[in-house]
Amino acid sequence: MDESYNNLPTSHLLGSVPAVVNEEKSIATYEVPEANLQIFPPNNGARGGQGYQAPESPAEGDGPQQSASNWKGVFSISSYTQYFNVDTDVVLNRLISSLHPIGGDFFSKIDANPDLYGLIWTSTTLIFVIAALGNCATYLTKRQSNSSTTWSFDVGYLNLAACSIYGYALVVPVAFYFLLQYLGSNASLVRFWCLWGYSLFIFILSSVLLTIPVEFLRWLIIVLAGGASACFVALNLRSYVQGNDITLVIVASFVLQMGLALFIKICFFP
Repeated sequence: MDESYNNLPTSHLLGSVPAVVNEEKSIATYEVPEANLQIFPPNNGARGGQGYQAPESPAEGDGPQQSASNWKGVFSISSYTQYFNVDTDVVLNRLISSLHPIGGDFFSKIDANPDLYGLIWTSTTLIFVIAALGNCATYLTKRQSNSSTTWSFDVGYLNLAACSIYGYALVVPVAFYFLLQYLGSNASLVRFWCLWGYSLFIFILSSVLLTIPVEFLRWLIIVLAGGASACFVALNLRSYVQGNDITLVIVASFVLQMGLALFIKICFFP
């Protein structure tokens, strides 16, 4: 061992030990804070969950790195785990609520814990249901007019369903979020995704009835299902931003939902 190290006073050597121990404790007890997607963009652990700081008014000592760290939360899986923390009873209750279009209290039910499970589960289930039952309905219709028709599954239905349903469920809520932000209304992107996700549930049920090879009944079923889903979205959207004149926004949400219903009928159950 080096003589210079041996010549150091014992008290100096002992005095450095607590500093090392304290440093190890601080490293061991450090916990990565969860991001909060309620505030968009989600905070990825900066400043104890304060959310997005505008560039013109940064928090002290953070500088321009503050906003950059928040946007990183968008691409972090840990930012979204809290929105899948729901059990079966909660999901079933929200699915049943989506079948009561005139209630207008859906946002109050999800206020404490909005989820993205309903969005992903409902839209994915709807994609496979309309692709499979759409093929079945097409076969039954052709079989009714020509008994020699053979069954053939059109894979193009699945591709079309995935692009249209995922695109609608993700993009439309984002568009309404930024539109309401522009109009000066408070809006939550996660809550909008949750609302539009559960609004698709009624189309899963109606798709089963759309296999009936009677064109009049098919149109009646899809109009009723589309109207119920459109009312569910429009009335809950109106109650969420109550006090602001957004009549055109509510009408637009109703029309888009009805448009989705007609799209399902024309493209998958012709």
